[in-house]
Amino acid sequence: MFAGSWPEETGDFADRFNALPKYVASTSLKTLDWKPAELLKGPLPEAVRELKRGSGGNIYVHGSLSVAQALLRHGLVDRIRLLSHPGAVGQGKPLFPPGEKMPLELISATPFSNGVVALEYAPVTAKS
Repeated sequence: MFAGSWPEETGDFADRFNALPKYVASTSLKTLDWKPAELLKGPLPEAVRELKRGSGGNIYVHGSLSVAQALLRHGLVDRIRLLSHPGAVGQGKPLFPPGEKMPLELISATPFSNGVVALEYAPVTAKS
């Protein structure tokens, strides 16, 4: 998703973002052009467990609801960061499967002047 535009961007944020290591979960891609990026190998839960054992810092998931849901299902999520926008769309795919309960602890809530609120939660079962 990001590889289509970010490699061409420049500036402080873009330079730092483009230099960060990236790990891609894909069942169809065989190669990646945006570096530093590598395809995760093997089953997703095992690949992410291996990354978490490393010392590379935080791992963020962007742009893949199915990856986020799989990581939540396998207890591999330590923090959930959401942006709540002032408005209702009334449709869309839910992050949390209907009928499943996931107790969350609010870590922080930061309101912005445009009405957006940044929320950070920890799954109650996550190790701190």
